[in-house]
Amino acid sequence: MNGDNGTSAPHNAQLRALLFTDLCDSLQLVERIGDVAAAEFFQQHDRLVLGLQQHWNGQLIDRSDGLFVLFERPIDGIGFAISYQNAVDAMGHERGIVLRARAGLHVGDVLLWDNSAEAVAHGAKAVEVEGLAKPMAARLMQLAWPGQVLLSSAAEQMARRADSELPWAADELRWKDHGLWRFKGIGERQHVFEVGIRGRAPLRRPRSGDKAWRDLPLWRRPAALFTEATLAVALAVVMWTLLRPAPAIAFAERDWVILAAVSNSTAYPQLDSSLEQALYISLGQSRFVNILSELKVRDTLQLMQRPANARLDRALAIEVALRDGARAVLMPTVLELNGKVRVGVEVVDPRTGQTVYTHFADGNGLDSILASTDTVVKALRSDLGEALHDVSREQKPLPTVATANLDALHAYSKGNDALLLGHFDDALLFFQQATRLDPQFTFAYIGQMRLQYAMGNVSVAGDLYRQAMSGRTRLSARDQLYLDAWGADFSGAAPQRSAEKWRMLTQLYPDDPAGWMNYSMSQFGCGDYDGALAAAMPLLERHQAQRSLVLSFVGRIQLARGEVKAARAAFQEARTQPGWRGDSLESVALALDGDTELARQRYEEMTSRGFGGRMEHSGLLALQGKSADAAIDMRQAVEQCGSVPELCDILALQAVAWGAQADGTLSKPELTRLLDRAIAVADEGTGAAPRHRAFIALSVAYHVLRAGMDSELQRRQPTLEALVARSNDPRLQELWGIVRARAELEAGNAKAASMLLERVSGGTLYQWHVLRLDIDQALGRDAAVQVKKRWLRQRTGLIFAEDAGGKVLLPLNVADARRLVDDAGLRQAGTP
Repeated sequence: MNGDNGTSAPHNAQLRALLFTDLCDSLQLVERIGDVAAAEFFQQHDRLVLGLQQHWNGQLIDRSDGLFVLFERPIDGIGFAISYQNAVDAMGHERGIVLRARAGLHVGDVLLWDNSAEAVAHGAKAVEVEGLAKPMAARLMQLAWPGQVLLSSAAEQMARRADSELPWAADELRWKDHGLWRFKGIGERQHVFEVGIRGRAPLRRPRSGDKAWRDLPLWRRPAALFTEATLAVALAVVMWTLLRPAPAIAFAERDWVILAAVSNSTAYPQLDSSLEQALYISLGQSRFVNILSELKVRDTLQLMQRPANARLDRALAIEVALRDGARAVLMPTVLELNGKVRVGVEVVDPRTGQTVYTHFADGNGLDSILASTDTVVKALRSDLGEALHDVSREQKPLPTVATANLDALHAYSKGNDALLLGHFDDALLFFQQATRLDPQFTFAYIGQMRLQYAMGNVSVAGDLYRQAMSGRTRLSARDQLYLDAWGADFSGAAPQRSAEKWRMLTQLYPDDPAGWMNYSMSQFGCGDYDGALAAAMPLLERHQAQRSLVLSFVGRIQLARGEVKAARAAFQEARTQPGWRGDSLESVALALDGDTELARQRYEEMTSRGFGGRMEHSGLLALQGKSADAAIDMRQAVEQCGSVPELCDILALQAVAWGAQADGTLSKPELTRLLDRAIAVADEGTGAAPRHRAFIALSVAYHVLRAGMDSELQRRQPTLEALVARSNDPRLQELWGIVRARAELEAGNAKAASMLLERVSGGTLYQWHVLRLDIDQALGRDAAVQVKKRWLRQRTGLIFAEDAGGKVLLPLNVADARRLVDDAGLRQAGTP
């Protein structure tokens, strides 16, 4: 015994097959599944290794994140390596994660000796192995990609002669020659081979590094190439000009591509979402190439009866591309290579499944990823057919147009994921975190702005818009135009100005769904329902996402146009699409078409009922003579409305109005209080908020007038006139004209009322037509009365679809529909 090191004397040199394996991303595994689950995994892993070791006659020398195993024969080492990879892959699949192992096998002489029991007790390995073959096998393993088994020439020659002993059929096993390589510290060149199972092994060239690199012939080395390249430059320039090749995939303007899941071989799992979001933003600057949106991909996956959140690997991405008509699949990768971080994108032709070309860029550390992504995207845009000068002019660096903070980009990506799932509160928190991490992250402010606006917090949304505008120059041209279109609303400009901005976006970027949807909604908000329908139609084309939401909106437009059966058909088609969450106006369309029982069922099936939907349903109840039920629901809604004052006041007004329709008694003090409150807050905020609040104030004033409280209105008339004078909103002007004309009619001045109403341009509000009918009746214009009655019967759907002022006029619309439509019209509306 050797008393110094506690080991026995080395044995003589012995020929062995040495196998090194590495479980890739083992640290990431622990982060993903947690310490307890990871401990259970590694216990299962140890049992697996023991079983394979016994089956393939291996001698386990060392074990940590990887294995070092000795075999008498290299064929046993190959059997162990492939079986181990298959088992590890299955264990990962059980846990919903991707697990891969890489391996290197070499045959050579080694020295073995046993450590003493005392040394083993203090943590030493039971057996020590030394010899040149050991680092050789380790270098082979380090060269390998995840899932790859690399062999030295000696191991390949000995194993290939015995491959019939392996349990896989000859046509399943694949061998590949990767040529000659140089290994640091080893003088002779080494031949490197790969072995694996067909369809699972990478069968790709190993990755070079500072410890191993390909042995290229002299004429392919940089020093020799420099001289050759210098002589060829002039000729190359001329030939390139004359014979410039077309892209490998022939692209037409505004073709579509699909972005597959990121293949992340680094120790940073957050790079998956960050790099994917960076590519969406960077490629999104192109007017030439469109990326299928994440929403569209999710819709397509659901139509394919796949999970909406299924990982878009190569095979699945190709399948989605073929289904949606995308011309190329982009396969992004990020990996650590010799101390550098490489970002790459592989372009795949989905029709053939073949890789057309690959672009990559290397950088130092994580901070280089966004710059590398810019480099790769510029090359991609050029190869996909976009002129170089267009790329240079339109492409802004990612750290500028988005953020240089990867954590902020990761939070922004998580916010978008939450939006896709309809988790709006979570999305808002993620976007807020993104701006905390990078206060100059303009995209994250825009995300918050949209959410706050959708939730009715118009003033908060306006503040976020101004924060986004402070970073406007950081945005791409398309996103600047998008922000400008929002600005037309937040600045208090007339709604038509906002519509013009959205129309401009549709003309410059005809495949951008945001332009068409917002243009259609702005037309709808102005009462131009035919224009809204025309603008919504491009959103039903093949590549557009959220077809269910678009069809639902089309149903609303058709209701406003008086096309009840067309609305019902649109809602019915929306029900068949992925992402359908229900729409209260579907039950309205069914009831107006006479199917009241199905209407009730459809509303009860809705799992999420917002306040807008509840108001619409209460209106339907009131139309059907159930005003007491409508009042109860609105009183409950008031208790639940939260901290949006305008919304709470509208709900309270509806509760008062439905209660009055139910029992004929009106709480005049409550109505007066709501009017004073609406007037008091009308000037608060900036941009669109005062216009929105002014419309609410005038609508409450019209309720007051219709309730016979004209003296209350007269006392507040100067204040109301001042609100109208400060606004250039045509609908606000129209409503004020209706209020004044109705006041004249109530005072017995039908002719004066008629003259006032004729001065009001538009006639977009349902109440304008009701007042026109009442004036014509007062003036004895029987023919005009009959025409207007027919019009109102056909437009019963408008009383629900009209969204002016947050449906504050809905109770009056319903009351007038019940009053003005004859018995046949009531039966058509689903009233008992």
